[in-house]
This record gives sequence, structure tokens and C-alpha cells, in this order.
Amino acid sequence: MWDTSARLLKLLSLLQTRREWTGAELAGRLGVTTRTVRRDVDRLRELGYPVEATRGTAGYRLGAGASLPPLLLDDDEAVAVVLGLRTAAGGSVAGIEEMSLRALTKLEQVLPPRLRHRVNTLHTATVRTGAPPAPRVDADTLMTIAEACRRRERLRFDYTARRGGTSPREAEPHTLVNFNRHWYLVAWDVARADWRTFRVDRLRPRTPNGPRFAPREPPGGDVTRYVARQLSEQAWPCRATVRLHEPADAVADRVWPGMGALEAVDGHGCLLHVGAETPAELVWMITSVDADFTLVSGPPELADALRAQAGRCLRALSGTGSAGGPAPS
Repeated sequence: MWDTSARLLKLLSLLQTRREWTGAELAGRLGVTTRTVRRDVDRLRELGYPVEATRGTAGYRLGAGASLPPLLLDDDEAVAVVLGLRTAAGGSVAGIEEMSLRALTKLEQVLPPRLRHRVNTLHTATVRTGAPPAPRVDADTLMTIAEACRRRERLRFDYTARRGGTSPREAEPHTLVNFNRHWYLVAWDVARADWRTFRVDRLRPRTPNGPRFAPREPPGGDVTRYVARQLSEQAWPCRATVRLHEPADAVADRVWPGMGALEAVDGHGCLLHVGAETPAELVWMITSVDADFTLVSGPPELADALRAQAGRCLRALSGTGSAGGPAPS
């Protein structure tokens, strides 16, 4: 039999794990009567927990209150929250680091020794790669955009282009996408009557928002794939398209996010759209997919770079290792 304090904690934990419980279910889990459950629910309400009675099922659920009550986390949940806060403390959203560190300090102070050991073990055994720092994004800007997406209100903002120059824009915001440590807004540009991808770190919202709008079908039906294609095709000086001689689903796991965009053609092949700084980088990206391909479009220098790479591979097999070796026909 649970004592009263332990039973209250157990009851609170149960209410946090499921949307709704019947009184009989709670009584069965706690080994008490439904009358005792009602008394315990009243005690939780006195402590500030918004436990609501549900209609028709004689049940209970934990509602949203004016303030955040203490949460009960199991071991795995506590470890996940700590690791998430540590990651957020070094993230790309400006202003969130201090809040993450405050929450992390509070949580680590009450972690049982066994969990603190698990978290510290993983932390000391993990090394972050030297990835380039991501552009900082203002947390208030993210929230303003997210709220406009939720309310389906036109967003007015000043936008700085990649090559400089700022202009006022008005768009119907659809989705925020976090892609390769950058934040992007996918939206319907009103003046251009087309979908556009905006870097959030270059965007400064204006107030107030514009009128409400009816939501549109996202481009291609997949926002993430749309962003990948936009970045691979439009953000690079060298762009190319090749036909891979394998179906899209067979090579999808060989094309990493940001490398390029696949376009299904038929059951025997697909198109890969890629972009890079130089033709040599395009060759490396295309050949890394490890599939036979045909060049569909690209700069003239790309064909020369492919021939040079083919010659380099043949010379490696012939053992000459020099430019004077046999060349491909």
C-alpha cells in the first residue's frame, strides 16, 4: 500500500503519461478505491496542479495551468532532457543559451547520482566536430514567424539578399525548416506569385502582420525536399543535373541532406540535381553516389572535369600515376 505522499507522486506521474484516465483505471494502478482517487485529485488541485474532470467517462486529465508545475520524469526522459538542453546551449538560436543553461543547472542539481553519472559519461565521451558556426537567429523572430504560420497571416519583413541589398517583402508563411544548422522560411511570395525560401537570419519582421490567407499546397507536396532542391540548385555558381541509372528509392540513402535533390523518373532511373562551387566538386558529389549516370545538363567545364577524373582513375589502374599515361578514348 502506498503512503499518501508516495501515492500522490505516483498519481501525478500517471496523469503526466497519458492524456486521460478513468477513475477506475487510476484506482486499479494505485491499489485504492475510486473515492481515495477523488480525494487525492483534490489534494493535487490544492497544490496547484490543474487536474480536470472529463465528461462522460468519469475520468481525469492534467490540464494547462497559469504556471508550469513540477514535472516527474523517468530516468530515460531526464537524460534526454539534459542532453537536449546541453545541445541547445550551444545552438544557433540567439538568446536561448542562457535560458537553456539556467534550466540545465536546475535539472542537474536534482539528478540522482546514477543519472548524473550516465549524463557525464556520455558528455565526456562525445566530441563535437569542427563544423562552421551557424548564423545566429533571433528567438523572437522565430516565434513571430511561427505564430504567423499558425494563424495563417501574411508576414511583412525586410529581407537582405545573398549578394547584399535589403528590400521589403510580403509572403504567406508556410513552414520553418531547420536544415544543415540554418533556419529557412518556406513561403508564398505575394509580389512574385511563387514559392520562395528565405534565410531567417537575413529576415527582419515588420508589424503588424498582414491579412489572413487560405493555406496552399506546399511545393511538390514535401517542404523538406523542396528546400533541399532549392539549396542544391540555386545557391551555387555551378549546377548540374545527371540521370542516375537506378530508381530513386535505391539511391536515396546515398544522397545526404543538402547534397542534392532526387527526382523520380521511372522504375529504372531518376534525376539528381546538384550544386557546388566548382566543376571538380560536382564530379566528386556525383560519383560519390556510386551509380552509373548520364550527364543531362551542366557547365561545359563539368565534362572536362569528368574526363580528367576518368583519366586519373585509369592511370591509377595502369600504374603510371602521371599525366603522361594512357587517356580514355
